[in-house]
Amino acid sequence: MFCANFALALGFETLVCEHREEVLLNMAGDLDNGITLIRQFPAACIEREGCYTATAILSLTHDPPIDDLTMMEAVNLPAFYIGAMGSMNNSQRRKERLERIGELEPRQISRIHAPVGINIGSKTPAEIALSIAAIPCCQSN
Repeated sequence: MFCANFALALGFETLVCEHREEVLLNMAGDLDNGITLIRQFPAACIEREGCYTATAILSLTHDPPIDDLTMMEAVNLPAFYIGAMGSMNNSQRRKERLERIGELEPRQISRIHAPVGINIGSKTPAEIALSIAAIPCCQSN
């Protein structure tokens, strides 16, 4: 929730795609007014809706089937930033899966920032959200 709420506070249009009912129940009360909650599998949502070049696509579930499928869709879109949460080890395993199972090419995989955010040594949800919120300020695009 920190990430979505920070993004909204910074003036970004903020969409959260979530299809898991138990997560929706826990999440809904913590999202600030103005965040659009889309009750759909994230990969299906971005496949259907697409995005703009000013879009950041983040997969923050720590659930490989959700994150992997979302990344497989995201790399085909013009988003300026694509990121997935996870440790260096988990991120490396994800990239290997995306290459082996998802048949993504190295140029597609190179678009995925994992671990997500700028490296500030973040560990807590708020710190991770801060490292993500700082991305637009640190991009050379």
